[in-house]
Formats: sequence, C-alpha cells, structure tokens
Amino acid sequence: MTSESTETVSGVALTRAFHDRFGVGPDGLWRAPGRVNLIGEHTDYNEGLVLPFAIDRATTVAVRLRTDRTVRLASAFGAADPVEFDLDTFNPDSATGWSAYPAGVAWELRQAGVSLPGFDLYVSSDVPVGAGLSSSAALECAVALALSDLCGAGLAHAQLAEVGRRAENNVVGAPTGIMDQYASMLGAADSAVFVDCRDGSSRHIPLDLNNAGLVCLVIDTKVSHAHADGGYASRRNSCVRAAANLGVKALRDLTVIDLPRAERTLDEEAFRRVRHIVTENQRVVRTAELLVSEGPYAIGEILNASHHSMRDDFEISCPELDLAVEAARANGALGSRMTGGGFGGSAIAFVPATDAEKVGYSVETAFAARGYQRPDVFAVLPSDGAKQQS
Repeated sequence: MTSESTETVSGVALTRAFHDRFGVGPDGLWRAPGRVNLIGEHTDYNEGLVLPFAIDRATTVAVRLRTDRTVRLASAFGAADPVEFDLDTFNPDSATGWSAYPAGVAWELRQAGVSLPGFDLYVSSDVPVGAGLSSSAALECAVALALSDLCGAGLAHAQLAEVGRRAENNVVGAPTGIMDQYASMLGAADSAVFVDCRDGSSRHIPLDLNNAGLVCLVIDTKVSHAHADGGYASRRNSCVRAAANLGVKALRDLTVIDLPRAERTLDEEAFRRVRHIVTENQRVVRTAELLVSEGPYAIGEILNASHHSMRDDFEISCPELDLAVEAARANGALGSRMTGGGFGGSAIAFVPATDAEKVGYSVETAFAARGYQRPDVFAVLPSDGAKQQS
C-alpha cells in the first residue's frame, strides 16, 4: 500500500471517529510528523545548531470550528469523555495531561493575536509517546497549522513552530528548545533540516537513504522519558550558569579554542556539559558537510562520537540506550547514537538495508539477555513536514 492510500484510509477512519464523538463531521484533517534528531542534542536551547529530520510517523487531527467559545478535545488514546473548557476562562496553570498540548497551542495563538473561536478536535497518532521522537511537537504542530488555516491567520510554518514551542514551555511546563517543532513543520522528503537556533534560519540537507542502500533504524528502548522531568531542566540550567560564568550570551558563542579556559574556570561537571555542547555544534556542521559532499555512508563515526559525548559528558544516556547502540554497532551499523532529550527513549542506527533484519534481531537478543523489556525496532524515512491532509 502506498503512503497516499494509507493516508486516505486513516483519514476516513479519523473522520468517522470525529463524527462518532461529536455528532458532526470535521472541517478538515491536518497532520504533522514526529522527528528523529540526526545530530545536535541539547544544542537548540543553547542557541546552537541542530540537524533533525521529519519521519514517516505522524499525528493527525480532525478539527471543526464552533460558533461559541467552547473547546472540546478528544483522542484515540484519551478518556471516553472529551476534555472541555471555555476559551475565555481557560487558565494555563490548570492544563494537565495530553490535553495541555492542544490547549496550550490555542492559548499561544490567542496571545499572538489570532482571533480564535471555540472548536472540536480529535487526535490520532502513530508516533510513539515517550520514545524521544517528539510526539508532543507533532501534536502541537498539527493543531497549530489546523487552527491557523481554519481561522485564516496566514502564519508561516516557522511562526507556527514558535507557537508550538511556547505552548510547551509556557503551558505544558517543559523547558524545550525549538528543534522539535522546526523539524515537524519544515521537514522535507529525503532531507534533514539544518537549523540555526540563534537566528531561526534553516536549510534542507540531502539525506537520500534509499539511493545509498541504507535504512535508519529506530530502537525504542521502552524506557519512557518526559521533558518536564528534572533531568532535562537540570542540564539546561547548568548550561545557562556556565555561559554566565564564561561571560557569553549562550554556549553557542564558544568554540573548541575556548575549552581550555572553560576547564580552568568551571568545576569538572560544568566543564563536561560545556564540552558536549561545543563539540556537538562542531559535529552538526561536519555532518552536514559530509552529507552534501560524500553522502550518508560518511557520517557513521560522527554519530558514534555524539553518543559518547552524550553518555560521558552530558550524562543523559541510560543502560538500555547504551546497550542498543553497542549491539547495533557490533552487528553491522555504520553508526549509532541515542536521539532526543535522553534519560530513556530511543537510539538510531544507520544500517545497510541488507543488514537491517540482523541488526534488529541482535538488539532484541541483547536486551533479552540483560533482562530488559523488549525494544521496538523499526525503520523510518525522512518525510515532509506538517500539512493539511487531503
């Protein structure tokens, strides 16, 4: 079945589910993908560089505008009854659970001056939750695009990405950067998105895995993480303090030349945090250069080096992620690294297509031998960003 026919089937099912829940059909369907971060971890909130790509797993929302101020939110994975609130009395501090994401987007659109009526919304998704593939950003971006289109707001995709980030920061309470929303909004088939998180500029970098005979395997360790947890915030706060101690606006302003001074100035842990950010920015640049000049076969060792830095300097890995990476490399992966905010979630591995089944089986066997929960191993492709589904 082609991707187009799959979209059509899922669209019919989602339209039916919306009608069953609300008693009327939606005004339309909008989808936004999850993402894999190829390289550039925790650099986004340090005004650095990132290189993610949108994947062929997405969140789709069916939406219908109302004539009153009521919002009703329902989902294929939520409670039986919709979450309901009034736009004019909504308090961001009261938003909880999955509904905080679409409610936060509505709040931030209104803060941006969009004239927003009430609406009904139903969500379906095949982006794994808690796997480090940005299921939250996919939901935020799908909702933001749907409401912008229906209200005639005319906001650009980059502006909608900012709306999603502010919803996650201000309403959900997760101190994330802009990378996830940019990847979901600006992704393109067969490409990664090189984003400068200081000025918001972006460009597409070729990542044609099919022609190279490669696949990107995602290894979902089933160790769930949440950006609102303390580990992520602790790393961000450490970076802010280190930048202040070194007299720079953000760690983006440092290069490898500055590392000796950082080592003399900072305590040992803070220095390692800085070293990860500085060298990770460098790895993003080099990865983009190699993809353009030589193709995806050339970046394996950079992926490996990135994982070592996240494991040892930034300390955001976990035993399951380390095992996934080690087992993939030992059985044919060109390179492998954890992806996402860390403390669980997923690893990725670039693998020759002929070895993909062997690598997946080897990872599952290694997890079983350690007594870990069986991981979910699947391939993803670089895909288009958020759009209205026809």
